[in-house]
This record gives sequence, C-alpha cells and structure tokens, in this order.
Amino acid sequence: MDEPTTVLVADDNSVVRSVLREMLHGQGPLSVVGEAGDGERALELASTLRPDVTLLDHRMPRRDGLSVIASISAHSRVLMLTRTVDEDVVLAAIRAGAAGYLVHGQFGPAELRQAIQAVAGGEAHLSPTAARVLVSSVRRAPEPRTADRHGLSRREREVMELIAGGLSNGAIANRLVVAVKTVENHVNRVFAKLGARTRDEATAIWRGPRRRA
Repeated sequence: MDEPTTVLVADDNSVVRSVLREMLHGQGPLSVVGEAGDGERALELASTLRPDVTLLDHRMPRRDGLSVIASISAHSRVLMLTRTVDEDVVLAAIRAGAAGYLVHGQFGPAELRQAIQAVAGGEAHLSPTAARVLVSSVRRAPEPRTADRHGLSRREREVMELIAGGLSNGAIANRLVVAVKTVENHVNRVFAKLGARTRDEATAIWRGPRRRA
C-alpha cells in the first residue's frame, strides 16, 4: 500500500484549520500530521515532522508566512494558502520557494487535494489570480533604469504615483483593490526607501529627479 502524502496545516485562524482538516479527512492517500497557528511554530513542526507538503498562510503572528518559506522549504514543499492576492506577496512567495499558491474562495476540496498531490510530486499549482500575476510579471517589458533609482518595487512605484496624485491610503486601496493595511505597509516601505517623513516630502523627492532627467 502506498504511503499517504503527509500535510502540515499552518494558519492563525483555528476555524480555517478545522475546515482544511475536514476537507482533507478521509480523502485517500492524504494525512494531516500537524497544525500550527503561527509562522514560528510552523517552522518548528516542519523541521521535526518533515511533511510532504506544508499549507502555509501569509499573515500569521510571531513570524509571517513569507519570512519562513525558505526555511520550511528545506524540509517540506510549501503550498501557500491565503486570502492575499497582492502582486508583491505572490511574487515574493514564489521567489522564496513556494511551489504553489492558492487563494481562498478560488478552490474547492477537489482542487485542494489535487494541488497538494501536484506540489508533493514536484509540480506547481496556482490559483487563477496567482497565475495571472506571474504571467503579467513575465510579460512586463523592462522598465527604464531611472524607474528603479530609489529601489522601489513595481507596486511601490504605483503606490507612490498615487500618493503624488494626492490620493489617501483609503482611496489608493480602492483603486488597487487591496486592503488599507496593505497600502499602509507599502507607504511605510516607500517612505523608508525615499528617506521621506511626509507625503509632500516623498512627492518632492519622487518628482524632482524626473523633471531634471
């Protein structure tokens, strides 16, 4: 008899963990061998249990999902399972070593099981939104070097342009269809990279060199 594919479930929401466990219970060669409610515990269990696949959420306490992907990947294949569809997060997860990326609401029990088996077998599996992000990233033409002079990512440059256009964080969130908290995180990173303390100062730094170029 074939050995079951072992799975570690890592999500800070106990209800989500319970639902995932139910979705996988009694479904052929799949076995949930552990659960974690934060990134630090997920890494600990991955290193000791060495599951075939770790279902990993993005936003978790102690350590978030992105920060432990590379380390967990040394012991287990990582399948991101999250509500986050922000382009920077999707790309960062794949670059860090995630073998798959599923978005809540875009898969059912059958696809989850298929994704786990695919990832366990060395393949990749992406939700439609994550797949579009990757395709868009690959197809995007190289940008002028001046666009990267401050070290901003594509999404951070997009946020900075909207800041320069006078939009509030809430308005930016609506424009980009992301959470306000996500925008706040982008703004904090933008200000740090620009060395700015206010929106006006950031705009002056961002716009000034372009006019002189």
